[in-house]
Amino acid sequence: MCLGIPGRIVKITDSDRKLAMVDVSGVQREVNVACVIEDDEDVQSCIGDWVLVHVGFAMSRIDEAEAAATLQVLNDLGEVQEELAAMQASGSA
Repeated sequence: MCLGIPGRIVKITDSDRKLAMVDVSGVQREVNVACVIEDDEDVQSCIGDWVLVHVGFAMSRIDEAEAAATLQVLNDLGEVQEELAAMQASGSA
């Protein structure tokens, strides 16, 4: 099963392509943030935001409390470790 997992945008890696590094429980992965920024919004403005990440894309912005609650539920269900392992296996830092 594929999940949307909460992560925090820590830096922009390519503004033109709208790519950012997202930290998910200590695992970092580059994702596309085009779905969470407006056309006239500077991509740099999303640094520090929490997002739901699914298959390499940030799908929506969420607040920190929702991110923590979602991570806790996923952890309780045993899904976090599987997703983190998949992220690490994708060759990201």
